[in-house]
Amino acid sequence: MPLPDGTDELARSASGGDAAALDALLVAVRPEVLRLCARLLPHREDAEEACQDALLALSVGISRFEGRSSFHTWLYRLTANRARSTYRVLRRRWLVEAHGVPLPEVPDPRRTSVIAGTRLDLLDALDAVRPDLAEVVTLRDVLGLDYREIAALVGVPEGTVKSRIHQARQQVRQRMSDG
Repeated sequence: MPLPDGTDELARSASGGDAAALDALLVAVRPEVLRLCARLLPHREDAEEACQDALLALSVGISRFEGRSSFHTWLYRLTANRARSTYRVLRRRWLVEAHGVPLPEVPDPRRTSVIAGTRLDLLDALDAVRPDLAEVVTLRDVLGLDYREIAALVGVPEGTVKSRIHQARQQVRQRMSDG
């Protein structure tokens, strides 16, 4: 689902300090941010929490939006990073609340959908690889950005992006097959 028309203009105005533009931007992008978070996190409540985190990060960080990439691409990066961060926070919280009882290695199929289990496995695998690798493979394979967009977003050549994605896929594949 693309962002509504006029989103790039709102982002430029908001990055310049226009509070009304920021409010309108947050309303305009919320459905897409929630959809992206739901692609990563298996439970709606977790996706909603990540969405709120992403929207807060957007409102705090919009002044750093430089326009090197499209706002859409910048938003995808921010959202993917907040969703992965929310997952790590939720995982740590669960460990504390469970008094150190580790998370089950394999999701219980009676309580977890196949898709949710796969996403949890993927998030665990992404959490175990270098952040620069996890970021590019998430942007490519989960959120569907093209190599050129990712290169502009992370500030490295397209060949480096392809190399990182290749490395990340190998490491994620290995982590998921070890589980």
